[in-house]
Amino acid sequence: MKSSQTGNKEKPKLNEDIPITVLSGKNKIDLLSLTVGLQNYGAFFDTWGAGITGPVILKGLKNGNKTLDLSSRKWTYQVGLKGEDLGLSSGSSGAWNSKTTFPKKQPLIWYKAWVNGQSIGRYWPTYVASNVDCTDSCNYRGPFTQTKCHMNCGKPSQTLYHVPQSFLKPNGNTLVLFEESGGDPTQISFATKQIGSVCAHVSDSHPPQIDLWNQDTESGGKVGPALLLNCPNHNQVISSIKFASYGTPLGTCGNFYRGRCSSNKTLSIVKKACIGSRSCSIGVSTDTFGDPCKGVPKSLAVEATCA
Repeated sequence: MKSSQTGNKEKPKLNEDIPITVLSGKNKIDLLSLTVGLQNYGAFFDTWGAGITGPVILKGLKNGNKTLDLSSRKWTYQVGLKGEDLGLSSGSSGAWNSKTTFPKKQPLIWYKAWVNGQSIGRYWPTYVASNVDCTDSCNYRGPFTQTKCHMNCGKPSQTLYHVPQSFLKPNGNTLVLFEESGGDPTQISFATKQIGSVCAHVSDSHPPQIDLWNQDTESGGKVGPALLLNCPNHNQVISSIKFASYGTPLGTCGNFYRGRCSSNKTLSIVKKACIGSRSCSIGVSTDTFGDPCKGVPKSLAVEATCA
């Protein structure tokens, strides 16, 4: 490899002059481009270049008096990385070497993290938050600006990753990190979270579940929106209903509260549909709960306990 460069948010476009030795006859040039963190918002973002945008020019031909633009010449493309074919993400590939100590500060340049062969997302330790306009306190009141509530300046943009329970085995789990710049795996820790409640909040204007779009009700009408609750573990059932309100409920999971109107039938209907079952589905409409406040958009919010 003759050279490499990495762009960043402040300087996304790079130019590189690389001294090379050209042999007599046919020469081969390989350019590897790996693009991470693609821009996905802002004016004209679809016109921004990504990867190698060119031009690719050979300089110094014929005693340094001629240049050759290769941009419009025929190039062949290879999509994907060798590590994908080798199955490096599983941790069981023969390309891995086992050692008694953890390797530290060794880059692998693939920017991903895997648990038992399942990707848990992009992994970019060097994609850090800007050091400009950082604050130790945050208050979102007042007009919004891009610099409001800048926190953790100079630190990686992401330090927490969610590992679904279904990815894990009782023992013998394998974590694979493709380090961007080399890190210390001994600093990695896992935290478990016990889910005591399940929540859902669905409005009466919400579209129905996709698998019900073509089904009709007994009266011939189209199926409406429904609230679905499901306990995370197979051996759990819904044991109690902490909160249930159809009308104008407010708040978030764990902190729901009634708004200015609420159907007094809600709790009994939800209990009857859900208690003792691992999952339940409840239609969100005035046909189910009555109309506690006519002419007002309504929704159903429920928090249940699984045991």
